[in-house]
Amino acid sequence: MNDLTIRDAVEADIPALARLHVTTWNATHRGGRSGGPTCELRERQWRETFSHPDGGWFCLVIERSDGALIGFAKGMHYAQADLPAFAGELNKIYLLPEYQRMGLGRRLVGHVVRRFLSQGIESMVLFGDARNPACACWEALGGEPLPHPDQSISGNYGWRDLRRLAGACPTE
Repeated sequence: MNDLTIRDAVEADIPALARLHVTTWNATHRGGRSGGPTCELRERQWRETFSHPDGGWFCLVIERSDGALIGFAKGMHYAQADLPAFAGELNKIYLLPEYQRMGLGRRLVGHVVRRFLSQGIESMVLFGDARNPACACWEALGGEPLPHPDQSISGNYGWRDLRRLAGACPTE
């Protein structure tokens, strides 16, 4: 794991990031089957995101020593009336299946949390799918389950104190 680097994504990463996004999205939401969003769609979406370097978002990637991307997380400012207690959003976090359960997700979350804290953001929300096994991870990291507006179980979690979460998430 010493041959892995967590760094900011740059515009030149867009094609690889789009492929990674499709692969990991399919593995997570389609049980490994294809048929979800295409690389072309994801590339267009990432190009649109990168065209707005306004400081309201960031993307971190995990890169192998050979330059291949194996995971990423996107954080963004969150200012919605429905959840005013939260100022940041962990908008996306994905790892290739063969790199899961190695502590890399926790490290990636640690980097996201520290970035938010450096921006003065002290709370964070994550919107997820209640069927995703990663929900157990969010609960282990102290995430507060947030009910869907209809009070059903949602897979959404919030952290009101990112300083505490930072202590639970090493970056190395």
